Amino acid sequence: MSGAVSIGRFGRFGRAVGLFVLAGGCVFASPCRAEEPWVRPAHFAELSAAFRRPAVIDFPAANAFSGERELLGRTLFFDPRLSGSGVLACATCHNPSFGWGDGLRLGRGEGLQLLDRRTPTILNAAWGASFFWDGRAPTLEIQAAGPMGSAREMNQDLAVLPAKLRRIAGYGPLFERAYPGEDVSLSTITKAIATFERTVAAAQSPFDLWLSGNEGAVPTSAKRGFMLFTGKANCAACHTGWSFTDGKFHDIGLASADVGRAGVVPAEPLATQAFKTPTLRDIAKRAPYMHDGSKADLQAVMVHYAFTFEARPGLSPLIRRADLDGRDIGDVLAFLESLSAPSRSFASPTLPQ
Repeated sequence: MSGAVSIGRFGRFGRAVGLFVLAGGCVFASPCRAEEPWVRPAHFAELSAAFRRPAVIDFPAANAFSGERELLGRTLFFDPRLSGSGVLACATCHNPSFGWGDGLRLGRGEGLQLLDRRTPTILNAAWGASFFWDGRAPTLEIQAAGPMGSAREMNQDLAVLPAKLRRIAGYGPLFERAYPGEDVSLSTITKAIATFERTVAAAQSPFDLWLSGNEGAVPTSAKRGFMLFTGKANCAACHTGWSFTDGKFHDIGLASADVGRAGVVPAEPLATQAFKTPTLRDIAKRAPYMHDGSKADLQAVMVHYAFTFEARPGLSPLIRRADLDGRDIGDVLAFLESLSAPSRSFASPTLPQ
């Protein structure tokens, strides 16, 4: 670790099962329960401490933060000249308007060809230990080179990219200020992009305000939902910590031919069809869901976990059916909504000439 930067700087269910319908806020055949006042349980302070926002973003010693590096990385991230065609930028697929994803079921690459997986968000990547849905990149610096060098994605010849950027006169001073004496190279390109990506941290959400003592920041249903999320719904078995992810890989029972993590570590037990747990921060802004974009909305995600996941031999032992009725599911959805911060404008940088 080398230095830290303040983090402040920067209802329909329906077709999936025929067991229930929405009607006046109640689901299934069970009757609606009367609304009860919210009372914080005795263990709430201890429980909520695990989900509190950190005060700073830590950066690795080999690529310490500086404003000059963030500016260079932000500029590169939005520059389509990093692609072979000059059309696709990193920000084309990781768009701040879509929660740093693209809003598509599956990603689109060179020539708009359909990719195999949904574009993951870069939000809160600073706290990640591995990257991509299958975790094949151990650092953000390595991750940054992946899409650029992929023939199906940005289709850039990485061997010629540094010379390509050197021919853009305006980049010279940006690189010199960010990495003095290191020249324009694939290393400085990816280090700068990784620095910018580490600054993309989730802003304060209504949930955070509630944890800080503002009882009116979220509705009662969201408060019940948090207790269900961390209790009998079992969501927190994988969605842990302030970013709501354990950073690990799980087979969650989706009907998919994609081998997932097994493509990286084929001998690892339970790696087949296992994918990295995504952050739930700003989750309401990032539909559709799952690695294959197969769930159109958060209701469909809840239906999957409550009723329709495939109970196969490789299923993660953390996945189990929970005894949730319609209001329980509605409460968990209200809690998930509370994890999204108010939208903020993000100004694209001026590209050098």
